[in-house]
Amino acid sequence: MQLRAEALAPHLSKGLARIYTVHGDEPLLAQEAADAIRAAARAQGFGERQIFTVAGAYFDWAPVLAAAQAMSLFAERQFIEIRIPGGKPGKDGSEALQRYAEAAPDDVLTLVTLPRLDKTQLSSAWFTALDGNGVSIRVEPVERRLLPAWLAQRLKAQGQSVPEGEDGQKALAFFADRVEGNLLAAHQELQKLALLHPKGELTLADIEAAVLDVARFDVFKLSEAVLSGAVPRLLRMLDGLEAEGEAAVLVHWTLAEDARALARVRAALDAGKPLPLALREARVWGAKERLVERIAPRLDATRAGALVQAAQVCDGLVKGLRHPDWPSDPWAALRRLALMLAETASGKAGTVLTPR
Repeated sequence: MQLRAEALAPHLSKGLARIYTVHGDEPLLAQEAADAIRAAARAQGFGERQIFTVAGAYFDWAPVLAAAQAMSLFAERQFIEIRIPGGKPGKDGSEALQRYAEAAPDDVLTLVTLPRLDKTQLSSAWFTALDGNGVSIRVEPVERRLLPAWLAQRLKAQGQSVPEGEDGQKALAFFADRVEGNLLAAHQELQKLALLHPKGELTLADIEAAVLDVARFDVFKLSEAVLSGAVPRLLRMLDGLEAEGEAAVLVHWTLAEDARALARVRAALDAGKPLPLALREARVWGAKERLVERIAPRLDATRAGALVQAAQVCDGLVKGLRHPDWPSDPWAALRRLALMLAETASGKAGTVLTPR
C-alpha cells in the first residue's frame, strides 16, 4: 500500500503494518518518516532492534532472513531495519526480499530505507513484494511553489506564525528564497527562530535578521524557472550554481535543450501537427510539458530560430571562443541566454538583455 508522507502520522496512530518501505531523495523528510516509524514501533513494544546495511551485490542475505524468523532474546517483538543506500539489492537480494516480505511474522516489524527509485525499480518484483505486504512511503523534495506553505506549517507546529495578508506572504517568500533546495538547512533555520523568538507572530524583519542564505540549487530545476518566466528566481539560481562551482557546460546544456525543445515544437505546429503530438515528438514531458504547452502556440518561428542560434553562440563561449555581440564571460553569456528564454516564456521577448 502506498502512502503519502503527510498521511504517515495518522496511519501510525491507528496501528502498524508488518513492513514499511521509505524511499526518496529528500534526506530530512526520509529521516522524519523513519523516525516516526521507529517511535511507533517502540511504543508498541518492538524493543529489540537489528540493523542490516546492504553494501554491494555480494551482501549476505542469510542473516536477514534468519533474524526475521528467530525468537527475540530480549523482547517480545523485534524491529528490523534494512538499509539499501544504493537502491539496488541485486539478484540475490531481490529473491531474498520477496521471500522475506511473504514470510515475515506478525511479531517482527521491518523498516526498509532506500534512495529515490526509478520506474523500473518501482515496478520490480522485490519492491512490489514489499509494497504488497506492507506500506511504502515516497518522500519527494518540496517544490519552490509549495515551500512557503511548508514553512508556514512548520512554524505553526512550533507555535509561531507570520502576519496575515501581504506582509506574511513576503516573509514566507523571503524565507523560501533563502532555503530553497535545502530542507535540512531549512529545518535548522526554523529551529533557530524557535530559539531566538518566543511563540507568536514573527515579522519580516525577524526572519531577515535570523535566516541565513543556505539555498542549494539543482541545475535540472533550472528549466522550471526559465520556462515559467520567473526572472528573479532564475538569476538567483544562476548565481547560486556559479557560486557552488557547477560546470558552465552543464548549465548551457540545460538551457540549450529548452531552446531546442521550443523550436522543435514550434516547427511541428507549423507543419500542421497537433500540440500533443508535437510535444511527444520533441520529447517534452512532465512539468516541462505544461510550460512548453503554454509557450509554444504564441511563439513565432523567427523567435524560436533566434533562441537556437543564441544557444549555439553560447556553446562556443562556454568552450572558450569569442563573439563580438556577446559577453566573453561564460556565466554572463548563460545569464543572457536564460533571460532570452525567460522573456519568451513571459511573452515579453526583447525587453531585457544583460549588458555586454
